[in-house]
Amino acid sequence: MNRSAFLPDLDKPRCHCAIFGIIGHDAAAQMAYYGLHAQQHRGQEGSGIVSGEIVPSTGRHRFHSHKGFGLVNEVYRKHGVLTDLLRGDMAIGHNRYSTAGSSANKSNIQPFTVLYRDGNLAVAHNGNLTNFRSIRQRLQNEGTIFQTTSDTEVILHLVARSQEADEVGRIKDALRQIQGAFSLVIMTDKKLIAARDPHGFRPLALGRKGDAFLAASETVAFDILDAIYLRDVQPGEMVIMDRDGTEQSAMIHETPSEKRHCVFEYIYFSRPDSQIFGHSVDKVRRKLGKTLASSCPVKPQDPDEKQIVINVPDSSNTATIGFVQKTEKEGGNAKLEIGLIRSHYIGRTFIQPGQDVRENKVKTKFNTVKGVLKDRVVVIVDDSIVRGTTSKQLVQLVRQAEPKEVHFRVSSPPIKYPCHYGMDFPTRDELIANRCEGDIGKIGKELGVDSLGYLSIEDLLSSVPHENGEQYCTACFSGEYPVEIDLNHKKDENEA
Repeated sequence: MNRSAFLPDLDKPRCHCAIFGIIGHDAAAQMAYYGLHAQQHRGQEGSGIVSGEIVPSTGRHRFHSHKGFGLVNEVYRKHGVLTDLLRGDMAIGHNRYSTAGSSANKSNIQPFTVLYRDGNLAVAHNGNLTNFRSIRQRLQNEGTIFQTTSDTEVILHLVARSQEADEVGRIKDALRQIQGAFSLVIMTDKKLIAARDPHGFRPLALGRKGDAFLAASETVAFDILDAIYLRDVQPGEMVIMDRDGTEQSAMIHETPSEKRHCVFEYIYFSRPDSQIFGHSVDKVRRKLGKTLASSCPVKPQDPDEKQIVINVPDSSNTATIGFVQKTEKEGGNAKLEIGLIRSHYIGRTFIQPGQDVRENKVKTKFNTVKGVLKDRVVVIVDDSIVRGTTSKQLVQLVRQAEPKEVHFRVSSPPIKYPCHYGMDFPTRDELIANRCEGDIGKIGKELGVDSLGYLSIEDLLSSVPHENGEQYCTACFSGEYPVEIDLNHKKDENEA
């Protein structure tokens, strides 16, 4: 199957992954299915669930696994997978978008499992390990055999080789050796462990449903299950959960690190109905839109002309509402309209890759409401611009509706640098802001708009929460990377 045949948001940073874990529920795999379904937006290449049971007849612990390419409702479609195969009262699951490891290699679909001296062990990972190549090379030199090209597999080997006295200690020892961005759910024969890296790049939340503990990348996974959101796993924390409903907490490192939450979770990745890093995504995105309206107001040629403000569905919906609210509050003549219609039924396309279908890809996904746009001053609000190809084609599409003017506003700063912490950005040469040397005028000219405005990094940071001392990673905008990147080891030839 050609995984590139999917049509996600055409020119956006790709979501890293979604993870889910549950312990103490008789239908754990079914709960995991719904938790992953609610987080489908974080990864569409493949999905996997590993369940754990105590076999009634023998009292032995056994893991069961099912994974495959495709969306959640495709992977687990076969009758009996969730009820008969994935038996047990504990489970972890993963939705995949590859950021390290070949997307065409089925063995790279998580969760990964191993049987070692302490029994069964499974892990699902959201993020990217920045030092995994040096760890992998060291382990290979010492005789370790790897089954995948994913950075996550090194965690299993580090746990298995640890000389700590007990299993939780061995897991902690392994996590002390890895660097970068990681939110993890780890399942042993008896425990579910949720852990985050010391900087807290990626989100990870804890929930409860009756006597069962849950962990997930986003709180929407709890909503679909009528579970209660308890709190976030803290940066650098391991939360150890048992079948009997008890919970313990331990810190991976003795010395805490400065929090560096991924600010793109608020800008684009997370669902607006989620609580991320303890705050409402919807509320933050509205604030981003309001700040954008204040810092980059649209000035039509005729000051009295009404501005028709449209969003690029669906990720910029909330920011667009904030933009219009603030524009009106400051005396601007703006009206929110639905000017772009998005098709939600694209599925797969079977057009051959060699054909020139770039324009058709955009038209397959979007169409204009011409009566809304014709002869009007149109303001397009989007959350981000990466390569600029889709934005340019969207502007051309809007121009075909014959508006008077077309203005473009972006609720994030220009993206100039790749991400090494779990987002799949293009190389620097492919980023339109880098190609245009950060010149907003040049970018606007390439897009074909009458004016272009971005949030500055300062305005972005002033719009996101800081109540609990939060600090944010802005590396994709500023080039300032909080954790050193291991670039000295050659990529595996099969690695994406």
